[in-house]
Amino acid sequence: MSTETSTLDRIVSPSRRELWYRSYRRFAAQPMSLLGLAIVATVVFLAVFAPWVAPYPQHAAIYTDFANAYQPPSLAHPFGTDSSGRDVLTRVLFGYRLSLKLAAVILGIGVPVGVTLGLVAGYVGGLVDAAIMRVTDTFLALPPLVLALAIASAFEPTLEIAMFAIASLWWTWYARLTRGLAASLRDEPYVQAAKLAGAGPIHVMFREILPNCLSPILVKVTLDAGIVILTGASLSFIGLGVQPPRPGLGTMVAGGTEFLPGEWWISIFPGLAIFVLVLGFNMLGDGLRDLFDVEVEQ
Repeated sequence: MSTETSTLDRIVSPSRRELWYRSYRRFAAQPMSLLGLAIVATVVFLAVFAPWVAPYPQHAAIYTDFANAYQPPSLAHPFGTDSSGRDVLTRVLFGYRLSLKLAAVILGIGVPVGVTLGLVAGYVGGLVDAAIMRVTDTFLALPPLVLALAIASAFEPTLEIAMFAIASLWWTWYARLTRGLAASLRDEPYVQAAKLAGAGPIHVMFREILPNCLSPILVKVTLDAGIVILTGASLSFIGLGVQPPRPGLGTMVAGGTEFLPGEWWISIFPGLAIFVLVLGFNMLGDGLRDLFDVEVEQ
């Protein structure tokens, strides 16, 4: 009898490998999602190995070669050269490193902080919930870019200050998202069973509730990565982010605008690089949203 039951369980309940395969088939059925994944994976690879794949890695730092300044795109310089004779393609690849670092640090801070506060608010409720959400609502009432501008302009403009400025407000979205999810799950039977079994609040929040919140959180992280990169590039464009000679993409776009329309490549290619990376994250996030069948507020 036990053998028949185990066989029936295997037939009715698919294995983890089968679940992964079905998920892959659903994701692969969306060409735009696959394209987004390919874009993100390619950019990450190029950024990580930029010192080895960039044609002129020395051009990522202080470097001048005025004899080759303002060279249009060619085989030697596919993206042309800037006013100092530096290879634009090389600087774009190293700029990707800074953009991805910005997104990783900001989301690495904002997601844990926001998720933890949201779990506590949604699970505990009452005055704790009200206090956390009122603080969250206060930050959400401020336009993100305006608050980041105010913080960044109050200090010496650097990449690190830009990270702090953006991270100071990004946790709020995850706090509100997780709070709603936790509040809807805290009365589920499996949560009540864990509490009756003697599990403490921390165990219930992080071992019972959080795993069931991961799909919407993962989708939002993927979508937010592109927004964070765009926000960081905006700060750099107006001089409050990455500073020369570091190859920030927004900084490169701003520095090349004075040479338009003649030497268009100095500004256009870094701008296209930002567009491609943000588009890749957005398409990947849309694919994950359809895969997990969740709605995530933007």
